[in-house]
Amino acid sequence: MPHSRIRKELDWTVGWSRSAEEQPGKRVPAVVPGAVQLDWARAEGWGDYWYADHWKQYVWMEDCFWTYSAILSMPEAGARERLYFVCSGVDYRFTVKLNGIVLYEQEGMFTPFEIDLTDIAADGDELAIVVFPAPKREGASPGREQADQSCKPAVSYGWDWHPRLIPLGIWDETYLDVRASSHIESFETQYRLSPDLAAAAIEVVVELSEWPEDNGVLRWTLTDWQGKSVAAEEISPRDRIVRIHSVLREPQLWWPAGHGEPVLYQSAVEWNEGGSQHDRKQHAIGFRTVRLVMHPGAWEEPSQFPKSRSNPPILLEVNGREIFCKGANWVNPEIFPGTIHEQTYSTLLELAGNAHMNLLRSWGGGIVNKEAFFRLCDERGIMVWQDFPLACNNYAGTEAYLKVLNQESRSIIRRLRAHCSVVIWCGGNELFNGWSGMTDQSLALRLLNKNCYELDPQRPFLMTSPLMGMAHGHYKFRDDQGNEVYQWMAKASSTAYTEFGVPGPSSADYIRRFIPKSEVYPPRRGTAWETHHALGSWQSEDWLNQDTIEHYFGPCESLELLAERGQWLQAEGYKVIYEEARRQKPRCSMALNWCLNEPWPTAANNSLINWPAEPKPAYEAVKASCRPILASARISKFSWQEGETFAPELWILSDSYGHQPGGAIEAVLSFGPEEEETPLLEWNFPPLEPDGNRRGPVIQYELPHRLSACMTLKLRVRGREEWDSTYTLRYTPARSSNEVKVRLLNM
Repeated sequence: MPHSRIRKELDWTVGWSRSAEEQPGKRVPAVVPGAVQLDWARAEGWGDYWYADHWKQYVWMEDCFWTYSAILSMPEAGARERLYFVCSGVDYRFTVKLNGIVLYEQEGMFTPFEIDLTDIAADGDELAIVVFPAPKREGASPGREQADQSCKPAVSYGWDWHPRLIPLGIWDETYLDVRASSHIESFETQYRLSPDLAAAAIEVVVELSEWPEDNGVLRWTLTDWQGKSVAAEEISPRDRIVRIHSVLREPQLWWPAGHGEPVLYQSAVEWNEGGSQHDRKQHAIGFRTVRLVMHPGAWEEPSQFPKSRSNPPILLEVNGREIFCKGANWVNPEIFPGTIHEQTYSTLLELAGNAHMNLLRSWGGGIVNKEAFFRLCDERGIMVWQDFPLACNNYAGTEAYLKVLNQESRSIIRRLRAHCSVVIWCGGNELFNGWSGMTDQSLALRLLNKNCYELDPQRPFLMTSPLMGMAHGHYKFRDDQGNEVYQWMAKASSTAYTEFGVPGPSSADYIRRFIPKSEVYPPRRGTAWETHHALGSWQSEDWLNQDTIEHYFGPCESLELLAERGQWLQAEGYKVIYEEARRQKPRCSMALNWCLNEPWPTAANNSLINWPAEPKPAYEAVKASCRPILASARISKFSWQEGETFAPELWILSDSYGHQPGGAIEAVLSFGPEEEETPLLEWNFPPLEPDGNRRGPVIQYELPHRLSACMTLKLRVRGREEWDSTYTLRYTPARSSNEVKVRLLNM
């Protein structure tokens, strides 16, 4: 009969003390995975941590020792079976004890571990995990610098969109596992595609827990997306580590969203002894190649003496095809990683996919996500740029830090290298900047480069983001000099925009959920508006940008009006950046906003989706601007007045790898819902080349007298409504009407 593995959850309690040796004075029920802060707050009857400034109640917890305890009730195990304690992650430094005796200790939340309890544990024994206080470098100022000698996510120490709330506890799956003594300890499928992509040379690596018996048989099968077996091997191994080699002819390739199907095969291995199945494992595999290459013309830069090196490659090539990356920066979807479930990921990734995003940058200030995130990205064709857990600090290469970084990075690489969705490794966020002070000679980055090359040499590695030629920022609709996103983005010439933002308020109804009624309006410092990052959040600035809103619209008499106007600016601002970045192909290869999501409710932020998964109007704007093909307008500013010459330049933007026929765009302008549309011009555009934009004419139209606060430019593509686009701009009438003139300048 096949061996059936038994998995048993444990009933945990948790309590705190002031030292690792001291027993907690009080224990409360614990939810695992979870966080000690949530367990304690639940037992004490505290209010939601995300409401008002309740998070301040939790700050003391970061300096305590927290002890999880479970009394063992041993699952039944046979003579040839063993009992393991399995844990996928504890945050952050901890020891594991059995009846007070230390069995295991570790620093680092991304390295899973398991302990064989077979011969040392019995019913009624106490299994305990002692979690140490949050790591803080001695002498560091309060904030992210306290994390610069650990692999603890720096965001938890406070950021411009995240409160200082430092999770501790068991954050990933943890359970007892009964297995056959002889079982599969690890299993991985590696491959190399031929240069013409017509064949995959496959190597299956299996590690058994014991030296195999003479009657042991290992069976490997590869099935396609229809469940059909396309390769198989059966061997009687003579070693614990087994390597199986095979060749798959004409594999169906895995493609990112918008470029083909994300085809996945299933690789499975069974271990049998004496005709009985002892173990079975399987995982998905997607066949694809990935490189970072130089954009056309990059080697000609710099063009004059004295010369230095050219900008580094950042154009992503998948299966030999250059891919323009449209996406966003991904941050923790929850403050407490232990509360993240597969559905959390699924909901947000569905929104990303629906917005035509094909790449998410998993930002280095946060966690490395759980397995479900990467599995879902594999299935949906969403590529992942994975930062290591370094961000905005100088991670000095001390012996102690490098030891933990080596352990954690190798664990991360080994876990994620099987996922076809992971296309880039990156050392971390903004490390080559004045506020970080690192260089490519920093030992931490040299170590990460070494580990990526050693363990995953075919996947690209970047030292940090941004590198020379790439860009982070700006994060304003209008800067202090009066320059709008329309102007500075049109003048930019970066190889990739890997962070940019346009802040905006959340909706009025949303804000009222977490800001007390007495504080809700007007926004002011010292209230929950500040706690939730609308005010005083970044460089003494704020994400609400009320001054900018009132510059365009005047005073806002209500929260509803403030939110509506601010969200209008955010939506139009994001359209400008995504579409302008696409116009700058092929020099530009990426547009990734800051940021897709957020870990708790913000009153104002750069995010497209409010926590936990509520899209803002800006999300819909980005969704429209990231369509594979669309009519687009390059507009010079947001606010217009009667009598000015409105002169948008028309474009067709295309990321499609098929030829597209020519067509006609009709441009019309209206001033409110009751206003009849004014035809501006019709542009007959020629056929589109694969992945090719088409630049069109410039309209010149003298704005007439209308009693309206806005005007809307609509671009309609005859017979292709899915390519239509709309831009809503500020309009101010003068006292008298002028004659309307329309003039077309051919480009």
